[in-house]
Amino acid sequence: MQLESLIRAIPDFPIPGIMFRDITPLLGDPAGFKAAIDLFVDRFAGQGVEHVVAIEARGYMLGAPLAYRLGAGFVPVRKPGKLPAATYREEYELEYGTNSLEIHADAVGKGAKTLIVDDLLATGGTAGATARLLERLGADILGFAFLVELSFLSGRTSLEAMGHEVTAFIKY
Repeated sequence: MQLESLIRAIPDFPIPGIMFRDITPLLGDPAGFKAAIDLFVDRFAGQGVEHVVAIEARGYMLGAPLAYRLGAGFVPVRKPGKLPAATYREEYELEYGTNSLEIHADAVGKGAKTLIVDDLLATGGTAGATARLLERLGADILGFAFLVELSFLSGRTSLEAMGHEVTAFIKY
């Protein structure tokens, strides 16, 4: 299946000059959604993933079914103020501004084998911030996994510089 045909390009969203890659048509297509999740499962099955850590919000749409299929726990990383218990916070830059993310302070135990999942890799800011949060918790990060990579923004380079493997299935 050509998953790229189920991803639409939306120019000037959320601000002028950004070409947004919208995965909602893929998510709405039963065969496309299954094929996308199967890509992740085929790549990471048998690697001992204990927790899939997904980034708000589109990362949840891929991370939750992946965690289920791998028999792993699911850990949400959220925008500030959304998690009810004690959290750690990490600031980051993205291609059109700055933001911060939070994770529950007890989300994973020391040495837990974690996989960071999001829908799209751009500059690597959100994924890098997530990795720094997991490092603060003492997690063992197995790598990063993305459905889409915008290779011209060099996010892969910054994540690989952190010493972790990067997987992306569709590249623009």
